[in-house]
Amino acid sequence: MAENILVIGACGQLGTELVEELRKMYGNDQVIASDIFKGDDVVFRSGPFEILDILDKKRLGEVLYKYKPTQVYHLAALLSATAELKPKLGWTLNMDGLFNVLDAAVEFRIDKIYWPSSIAVFGPGTPANNTPQNCVMDPNTIYGISKLAGERYCEYYFRKHGVDVRSLRYPGLIGYKSDPGGGTTDYAVSIYHDALTTALHHCFLKADTELPMLYMPDALKATLDIMHAPAEKIKIRSSYNLAGMSFSPKEITAAIQKYIPAFDTLYMPDSRQEIADSWPNSIDDSEARKDWGWKPGYDLDSMTRDMLKNLAPRYGLALSL
Repeated sequence: MAENILVIGACGQLGTELVEELRKMYGNDQVIASDIFKGDDVVFRSGPFEILDILDKKRLGEVLYKYKPTQVYHLAALLSATAELKPKLGWTLNMDGLFNVLDAAVEFRIDKIYWPSSIAVFGPGTPANNTPQNCVMDPNTIYGISKLAGERYCEYYFRKHGVDVRSLRYPGLIGYKSDPGGGTTDYAVSIYHDALTTALHHCFLKADTELPMLYMPDALKATLDIMHAPAEKIKIRSSYNLAGMSFSPKEITAAIQKYIPAFDTLYMPDSRQEIADSWPNSIDDSEARKDWGWKPGYDLDSMTRDMLKNLAPRYGLALSL
């Protein structure tokens, strides 16, 4: 049976690149991108695209009936900093959107569901270093609270209804193909753009604020690996810890200065500092490594080289890397 794959929230940072990878694997016509608006990335012209507000349950049903997907990647969400500005919208979008997808998985007998969680599920009471898979989870942001509630609902639907739902707790995601999307860790994307344009980055976090991060190629690999793993290897149905590297703004600045010595960072902490302070410094992802073979491919230096190499042509620059 041919796979039909629906990606909800396809125009975000992760979704854009995920659609591209899935279409390489399954074919353009088998991967349906959807969002509340059509993105201008070339990938969205290579195959079917549907306008879909995940809060519109009737419209979701129409799309599912039309394409009969075997897999759904549900990525639509309001991220951490943005959700703090609009908490009721953040809760409604993040929770009701997930309910709609899980209910649809039961009604339409969808084979597999992917839903991303986040390190935002952790909080001030969580062990900050090498945060374990199972520990105190006391999120203090709307984003984190909704993700923790979502994890419990995902496991509930697996146990109650047999929905094959799979999830990863993403750290901060860094990539060069799309612009920052409103997350607390997004400074680690904009800093590379600033390095190539103004040579000065205004950072909204303190210099020594260490956070877990993951380079987009590794995030895509992890997402596809967990979805392609045999069901019996997926032992955790809430969400798996996932890690790639941990660093502070001071450390990423130093990594960039190896290639652009004139670059510097000015530290101007704002309300996002409080969010970052409630998150772990580093993550223990040994369960993902043990169960389905997760292993990242990038560290801070190799990511920095790749980011600068791929972003430089966008600004008409040639770097010796």
